Parts: sequence; C-alpha cells; structure tokens
Amino acid sequence: MTPVKTGPYCSSQSRFAVVTAYSSSPDETDSSPFITAAGTRTRDGIIAANFLSFGTRVKIPALYGEKVFVVEDRMPARNSGKVDIWMPSKSLAVQFGVKKAEIVVLD
Repeated sequence: MTPVKTGPYCSSQSRFAVVTAYSSSPDETDSSPFITAAGTRTRDGIIAANFLSFGTRVKIPALYGEKVFVVEDRMPARNSGKVDIWMPSKSLAVQFGVKKAEIVVLD
C-alpha cells in the first residue's frame, strides 16, 4: 500500500488491485451462499479481499465514487491480491467483468 498524500478520501493507504464481482450463486460460493466469511449476511456494499481485515472500509473511486464498501468476505488463496464485489445476481456479476482500480482504505 502507498500513502495517499492528497484527495477527498481521508485515507492513509491505497493500492491498485484487480476488481471482480461475485454473487451468492451456489457455484460461486460454499455451502452457505448468503453468509460471508465474517458470519454476516451478504448485501450491497460487501466485498471480499484477503489482504484486508474484516470490517475494513474502502472506496473504489474510479468505479463507485464516494460509495463505501466493507470487507466481510474472503476469496480462494489464489486470488489473494484481488477484490471481489458482491452483486445480487450472477448476471450482474458477469456483466461487471474484470477491472483494475485503486482501492482506498478508509480505516
């Protein structure tokens, strides 16, 4: 992570990461598709990221402006440097595709 020196994000850290999306489809998750690795229910604003602690709040300004996401899920180890955004349907997750964007850590 690199220090953020300026900008409206009130953050001390940021990094670029590959950003993908997932849904609660059984083929994309484990045996409890609507429960995150942190034990909470999936909902808008939840992301999976192995390199950040549960509860960490982040923004992805280039893709979502000021929207705040919370890390409450994990990905397979092979995806340890990526961010996965929860979507309400598999079709929306597929439509999102694969992007690279700056992840700004708020806390």
